[in-house]
Amino acid sequence: MRRAILILGAALAVIGPMLPVASAADKIHVVATIPDLKALTEEVGGNLVEVESLARGTQNAHELEIRPSLMLKLRRADILIENGLTLDSWADVAVQGANNPKIVRGAPGRVDVSRDIQVLEVPSTGVDRSMGDVHPLGNPHYSLDPGMAPIITQNIVDGLARFAPEHRAAFEKNRRAFLARLDEAMTRWTKAMEPLRGAKVVVYHPQWIYILSRFGLNQAATLEDRPGIPASPAHLTHVIRQMKEERIKMIIVEPWNDLKLATRVAEEAGAKAVVLASMVGGVKGADSYIAAIDHNVNALAQALR
Repeated sequence: MRRAILILGAALAVIGPMLPVASAADKIHVVATIPDLKALTEEVGGNLVEVESLARGTQNAHELEIRPSLMLKLRRADILIENGLTLDSWADVAVQGANNPKIVRGAPGRVDVSRDIQVLEVPSTGVDRSMGDVHPLGNPHYSLDPGMAPIITQNIVDGLARFAPEHRAAFEKNRRAFLARLDEAMTRWTKAMEPLRGAKVVVYHPQWIYILSRFGLNQAATLEDRPGIPASPAHLTHVIRQMKEERIKMIIVEPWNDLKLATRVAEEAGAKAVVLASMVGGVKGADSYIAAIDHNVNALAQALR
């Protein structure tokens, strides 16, 4: 891996001089590790930023193949915005190959938006690979909860303002305007979900705890035996029996997981398998942060009625 990084870094050193040189009047070039952070940075930065995402909404954000194209994006970045909590630790490899001192860990241009997040599902014991895809710092999928957006966007404001302090007032104004729209949507979402408080769901992969907790839903089981590891037939049989006994109506599926398997299990249990947007862009129409939450809330409400 180290040799591959060195080769890719050398290739980028050759390509680098051919890239257009940015002037002081150009937009701040931001790279976000996942689409949720891209969308929220665009809300905060407005016309002062140009934002790219390393991951796509339909991908598994836990594991991203590091390609030269990702390193090129990072080579040009003024700021790298990361999710943290080990979700996107793969970005360290790409940053190493990009050879951009502005975004190395500890530099002002490296922004971890998990700061001040109240993290859920923090393991109480030691974690090892035999347990599957368990995150030692807790569940990293906090951006699925719209109630976390005020914290995330404040971290983004602070990161952008470190690079361009003269624009902090503009970033704060954009953030306030976005949060006003989010508050209106939150009122609508809370009203839609209120009658369903206490309802149980099964999840394919355990990344939904933040949005479930926000709206008072309970995660009864996971389709995976252990996170990131395919379920055994015995485990699936147990889940089907539990769903029948507890009259669970829904299995939540990520765009990157096995919908056919989830559908088969749901049908045997008399339920529905529903694909939610695990990130912005994960399903059709979920092309902004509010639109993605809208899709998820509407899908949950329809499946659980």
